[in-house]
Amino acid sequence: MHASCLCGTVCFTFPKTVGEFVYCHCQSCRKSSGSAFGANVSVPSDELHFETGQDNIGTYESSPGKVRHFCKTCASPLFTKVGENPPYIRVRLGVIDTDFSQLAAAHIFMQDKAQWHDPDRTMTKFDEWPDNSSVHIAGSRQPKG
Repeated sequence: MHASCLCGTVCFTFPKTVGEFVYCHCQSCRKSSGSAFGANVSVPSDELHFETGQDNIGTYESSPGKVRHFCKTCASPLFTKVGENPPYIRVRLGVIDTDFSQLAAAHIFMQDKAQWHDPDRTMTKFDEWPDNSSVHIAGSRQPKG
């Protein structure tokens, strides 16, 4: 599998993920993802290999022993390590470039979920930008229509 940051400076590969993954709604995952939840997959630490940009990775210890890694150029969150020499690295699903079809097993820390996010709500879906008479997204690059 291939993964990269938004600007393409950091690129890495790994042969597989291990186990299931969840959508984590805890405050730490919401803040570090800038979204409603974090989605991370486990990768054996010794199987993650950098192609480029390893020297461009910044770190932040968000809680004791939990270190988040990100691209210093574009700030894309890349992966997390928990503890010294962990057997697994938690890679952010959003940085994976390869098709990944596994579905999440559960939502966790729902008591911390963002009030504006309702995972069970059904809403209209669009394959591309919606016409702004259907949904108006102020401040975006939504085409006028």
